[in-house]
Amino acid sequence: MSRAFVFPGQGSQAVGMGRELAEAFEVARHTFEEVDDALNQRLSRLMFEGPDQDLTLTENAQPALMAVSVAVMRVLAQQGGVDLAKHAMFVAGHSLGEYSALCAAGAFSLADTARLLKLRGQAMQKAVPVGKGAMAALLGADLEQAQAIAADAAQGEVCACANDNAPGQVVVSGDADAVDRAIVLASERGLKRCIRLPVSAPFHCALMQPAADAMAAALETVAVTAPVVPVVSNVTASAVSDPAEIRRLLVEQVTGMVRWREGVLFMKEQGVTALVEAGAGKVLAGLAKRIDKSVSAVSVQTPADVESFLNAFNA
Repeated sequence: MSRAFVFPGQGSQAVGMGRELAEAFEVARHTFEEVDDALNQRLSRLMFEGPDQDLTLTENAQPALMAVSVAVMRVLAQQGGVDLAKHAMFVAGHSLGEYSALCAAGAFSLADTARLLKLRGQAMQKAVPVGKGAMAALLGADLEQAQAIAADAAQGEVCACANDNAPGQVVVSGDADAVDRAIVLASERGLKRCIRLPVSAPFHCALMQPAADAMAAALETVAVTAPVVPVVSNVTASAVSDPAEIRRLLVEQVTGMVRWREGVLFMKEQGVTALVEAGAGKVLAGLAKRIDKSVSAVSVQTPADVESFLNAFNA
């Protein structure tokens, strides 16, 4: 079995995430303490106890999701000897999950990753005034259809494909009026459902350029080393290991489309037969089934999941 480890993005957070892991494994507890110290914030208490509206804030959700993902990977390493260099072909993450992937693969320190994601969340939130931007899921659209709808809806404003998640699930992002026009056009063109998403900013489009500039400056100050396995970039849907290229692509990723569907297909073409989603939720495992049923996918987020995965891993 050829594995890739994948790491969830925003939207997978939920109050209580990581708590069972911290109670069961000292290494997970220490991971959360390390993130708390790096941010000078009791983020772990917010993760375990809420309130939900505070955890959902972009600047909290991003480092929190990364912390759970890295804790899962450290537990798997300690409890079952899982070593990415030996046991994985690739790592990949959805949007902020790309930072989790890079941290898990040793490209960034945990403290640097936490601080980068806190800044990334703040910069993305500040880039566009609340209410000016929006995102919508065009369900039933393929990428080409969604791109045509976005182009026709723009009318001089920003409207672009932000996430190509799976066949029939493309997300558009941009100015609120343009996104509303895209919803109307999509309906007129026969798409089954178009949903405006409950997000606080229009991620992965040109309106995020101020956040991209902030990340370019921040990434220049942080040490990046070659990951122990290649990372499949959101921007290129192909493998990258060079630290300078990793930096460049992380800046592009802020305004660029997340090419998740293509990234999964790239890993499959390279011989990956199984995806392991490390962290909160089961979104990526669900998308994998829609992208290519021949690639198996499991989610690991609780002590029971850890036990189940390691039993199969060491069988």
